[in-house]
Amino acid sequence: MQSGPVQLVWFKRDLRVADHAPLAAAAARGPVLPLWIVEPGLWAEPDASARQYRVQQEAAAELRADLAALGQPLVVRVGEAVAVLETIRRTRGIAAIWAHQDTTGTFGYARDRRVRAWARAHGIPVHEPRQTGAIRALASRDGWARRWEAFTRAPVVPAPRALAPVAIEPGRIPEPAEIGLAPDPCPGLARGGRRAAETLLASFLATRAQTYRRAMASPLAGWTACSRLSPHFAAGTLSIREAAQAARAARPRASGSLREGIDSFLTRLAWHCHFIQKLESEPAIERRALHPAYEALRMDGPGTERFERWASGTTGWPFVDACMRCLAETGWLNFRARAMLVSVATMHLWLDWRPVGLHLARLFADYEPGIHWSQVQMQSGTTGVNTIRMYNPVKQGQDQDPDGAFIRRWVPELASLPAPAIHRPWEHGVRGYAAPLGNHAALAAIARERLWSVRRAEGYRGVAGAIQERHGSRRSGMRQTGRRAAAQTALDLEP
Repeated sequence: MQSGPVQLVWFKRDLRVADHAPLAAAAARGPVLPLWIVEPGLWAEPDASARQYRVQQEAAAELRADLAALGQPLVVRVGEAVAVLETIRRTRGIAAIWAHQDTTGTFGYARDRRVRAWARAHGIPVHEPRQTGAIRALASRDGWARRWEAFTRAPVVPAPRALAPVAIEPGRIPEPAEIGLAPDPCPGLARGGRRAAETLLASFLATRAQTYRRAMASPLAGWTACSRLSPHFAAGTLSIREAAQAARAARPRASGSLREGIDSFLTRLAWHCHFIQKLESEPAIERRALHPAYEALRMDGPGTERFERWASGTTGWPFVDACMRCLAETGWLNFRARAMLVSVATMHLWLDWRPVGLHLARLFADYEPGIHWSQVQMQSGTTGVNTIRMYNPVKQGQDQDPDGAFIRRWVPELASLPAPAIHRPWEHGVRGYAAPLGNHAALAAIARERLWSVRRAEGYRGVAGAIQERHGSRRSGMRQTGRRAAAQTALDLEP
């Protein structure tokens, strides 16, 4: 058993041993203490939920076993990060701290700053290599795509061959209620952990990608056609580099629609990091409109009938309600359905994007702050640079669920209605189902005029140009205009 100062590897949202640069570097320098800190303050944030924690809990349990097989199991502590680290420093000694850069929300940024200040005060070096294509302190987007390519093509970092055991009590992984998380029933929650990620990636690249491009928009077909890897990227059980290299390796063996699906998947991995870069470059986008002209445009949120009916899946628009109820029970939706839920809430119902985003964040088991808040602002029309687009809640159901199978599954009040009547139940005298919150076409027209009136204001274009320069993609194929650009910008919520 090692008893001297340790190389402390702080696991955050990178719960794996493969392609883990901090772990490999620390292991090359001395005895390693692998640490996962369960922070009640983090899980008390308004975007956190028990379903997100359960994904990480399952991944942490598997990581503990993987590390134990190398010689030293994962050490788990509950508490505020600096306090936990200070206890370890006093009782064991810390030679250095190793952790991936983590692009996260306000809590995480502030926490990491406190940890770095504490470490400097005690002369403890902190090493933070990149985990994704997002680049810390990025001065310009120019060349970002080339750097993403280089990062994802760099060799995958192998796991250490062995770890020397450290004399320390591993600790217990707490249950959600023990850290103050409210009950969050999610019977359809997908499995977490590295093994599930590897299985999903293999099946997607072997067969499921064949229908990816044509089926990803459907909440039914997308259930299997999409990779379903988003919870694993969010928890870090699989790295973006591993997924990209596996896709590139599978591509030469594929042909036709399977190769096309793999190509689309690779594109969306780049978009995944592109949107995370936005939060890395401007953390305030989770709470402040990207274009200040939209900051106070909408104010309504929880407590209003519109919000509560949207959040509970009782808007009276069947496809919207089916999507919300599915998300509540499974923690997952395909990208188009997610975008539609935001669009309907912020356009047709004119709700403030912030509480809308928080409600959805808690429901997403794969919540990734960088992607989430970029997309919420984009679908709400507050970025100032993206096309204003609105999802017709009836047409989306007709297009993506023409026979009504998805609606019947999640809105049983309408199970007896045939298609196409199921998409407009208010025209057929259905009882036991909510009346719609209004005429969706009229509501959309009002919202469109309100948004365009802001865009026509003096000074708007100058600010929008600065936003585009700071956050716009320089990647070839990412700068389309018109319909194609509008479609592309919504593709990141689920690779």
